[in-house]
Amino acid sequence: MHTTHLVVETREIDPVEDLLAYADPARPLAWLRRGDGIVAVGEPLAELRQPAVAGQSRTTALAAAWRGLAAQAEVSDSLGLPGSGLVAFGAFAFDEESAADSVLVVPSRVLGRHGDRFWETRIRLADSPASDEAPATEPYGPHWAGTVGPGAQSPQGYQDSVRRALTRIADGELSKVVLARDLTGSIPAGSDLRRLVRALSTGYPDTWAFAVDGLIGASPETLVTVHDGTVTARVLAGTIGRGADADADTAAASHLASSTKDLDEHQYAVQSVLASLRPHTRALAASEQPFLLKLPNLFHLATDVEGELADGESALDLVQVLHPTAAVAGTPTPAAIAAIRDLEPFDRGRYAGPVGWVDAAGNGEWAIALRCAQFTAGSGEIGVTAYAGAGIVSGSDPESELLETRVKFRPLVDALA
Repeated sequence: MHTTHLVVETREIDPVEDLLAYADPARPLAWLRRGDGIVAVGEPLAELRQPAVAGQSRTTALAAAWRGLAAQAEVSDSLGLPGSGLVAFGAFAFDEESAADSVLVVPSRVLGRHGDRFWETRIRLADSPASDEAPATEPYGPHWAGTVGPGAQSPQGYQDSVRRALTRIADGELSKVVLARDLTGSIPAGSDLRRLVRALSTGYPDTWAFAVDGLIGASPETLVTVHDGTVTARVLAGTIGRGADADADTAAASHLASSTKDLDEHQYAVQSVLASLRPHTRALAASEQPFLLKLPNLFHLATDVEGELADGESALDLVQVLHPTAAVAGTPTPAAIAAIRDLEPFDRGRYAGPVGWVDAAGNGEWAIALRCAQFTAGSGEIGVTAYAGAGIVSGSDPESELLETRVKFRPLVDALA
């Protein structure tokens, strides 16, 4: 990774009806929530890729590379809104040993929206000429449908893995482990992937809808957000499916709110986040009681955490210390990662890894890549692998955990159909 002097110009523009219409249909780069967010236009300017290196943190390496790049950039941005100025989109592997690259993609052009304000950012090498060409939309391609079926982990295999995890928990090796299963399949060659991003973004407006380097999803779980030095994180752990009617919904919500198993699981997750953030923040606070987060298909127990970033730190430094959280790995983390490597018959790739963006000042928004699939273009059809997981603690029931993964697969499976 070499650094080259960048020139970055952000200017306010007239409202844009559909940011996604400007993205690359085959390789969209997008980060959206409730209509706000950023979308890359045209070819990326650069990609910082980090494969697995024994004994080295990839996120630390990418954070250093980004710092070097940002330090040499000439940024003109009078807006100072989340996602304006110099940005990179990122998707990182879940496990340091994963065969998947961790990547930061620097776009050459970005369209952004925050509330009723819109902007365009142009990023170029200092020795390249500036372009005056207005960004152009690309019509959406035809509707497409994909097929997915059991992957490396069958439903029966998943329940067996849960039983093996429960034995380890009973033996005192660990108190929680999150186990995932996969669905694999394909979609037609040349499919417009923006359609999937749009379906997820409109169907699940309260989630982070993302597309980075072929990883597309809608995550309800914020890993960390940094804006003007203020750090916020939302912890989700403890889940129940929504009811078929209002009465069943109320019953499900009260069951979750009073479930000792779920409240314990939630407390583990909150404590792990606080412990990780403390060394990198000046002040830190979390609400005492979790609240119920209502999504179209399920309820989660949620807690918000807020603090002040210590000087010289960036969102990537926090991503490095927070990932993997107890919500996606387990407790204690090293034992949980070891159990995941043993009990899951596949490489998670970037599933449950950090996904988001970072700017030149170290601000950023990062989520955990959940409710997502990795798309891999080949010579013919486009391969797709989707993932969903559930937290296993003492008292977990293999069949119930399998059902939880089914519920979590639904947003993506519905959107693929």
